[in-house]
Amino acid sequence: MKSGFIALIGRPNAGKSTLLNALVQQKVAIISPKPQTTRNSIRAIRTDQDSQMIFVDTPGIHKPQHELGAQMNKEALAAAGGVDLIYLIVDGSAPFGRGDDYVLKQLQKASCPVYLIVNKTDLLSREALVELLLQWQKRMDFKEIIPISALRQDNLDQLIEVTKNDLTDGVQYYPADQVCDYPEQFIMAEIIREKVLLLTEEEIPHSVAVVIERIRKKRDHLIIQAMILVERDSQKGIIIGKQGRMIKQIGTLARQELEAILGSGIFLELFVRVEKDWRNRRAKLQQLGYIQTELDPS
Repeated sequence: MKSGFIALIGRPNAGKSTLLNALVQQKVAIISPKPQTTRNSIRAIRTDQDSQMIFVDTPGIHKPQHELGAQMNKEALAAAGGVDLIYLIVDGSAPFGRGDDYVLKQLQKASCPVYLIVNKTDLLSREALVELLLQWQKRMDFKEIIPISALRQDNLDQLIEVTKNDLTDGVQYYPADQVCDYPEQFIMAEIIREKVLLLTEEEIPHSVAVVIERIRKKRDHLIIQAMILVERDSQKGIIIGKQGRMIKQIGTLARQELEAILGSGIFLELFVRVEKDWRNRRAKLQQLGYIQTELDPS
């Protein structure tokens, strides 16, 4: 069996999480139209008769405005250093910019093959796509250049088959029926955060985090208590909404999806707390899992 680890690298909103979900044919990463939705590296597993591919979705590489953003960039670039193959995913409908140039310079140091995955080709004419591919060809010596539409799942079969050529004969790292590698509490928190991103105003997305505080099992359902963290009182008001309508809607959508994923009835209790400037506080970022706890060298 061929096997290997493949990092999905790119700028925010390039479509990495949409591609990840399409590759494993299951929702394992949350999606929203807001940039920087993905904050942690997420592993998803695709297993067929002759291969096992472990895809590592990473936060979008961007110019950081706070400590959280810096840690997200660090995590994304670190993921590129420990894999067998890198997919550089770019939004084919967006112009090339300084951010793309920065990512390219980082990947030129990579010791493994780099594929260029040009996403959102459904938004381009054939002529525009050909010109775009020629432009990218001049920027770096990619092992492969593959145009796709993750949303429409165009050309993904070719991507999978070509990828197998760069995997080596190895071990099967995960059981054949496993599609992700993270704990249930992470899934719960991410689904709730996704619903906040989808339903709230532009002021909210980057300022919100979700912590699962308690899970209790009853005979036929789970009781989940979750805390939604924001940075300002005004954001707390937006999430709660007039007469509590917004937080109720967030809870309803999250509960329905969690019940489908976990196969159990859910009673979901949501609370909101203001943690001023939490994205710049290293201790809080460690507590939330965005920075690995540093060991005492002594």
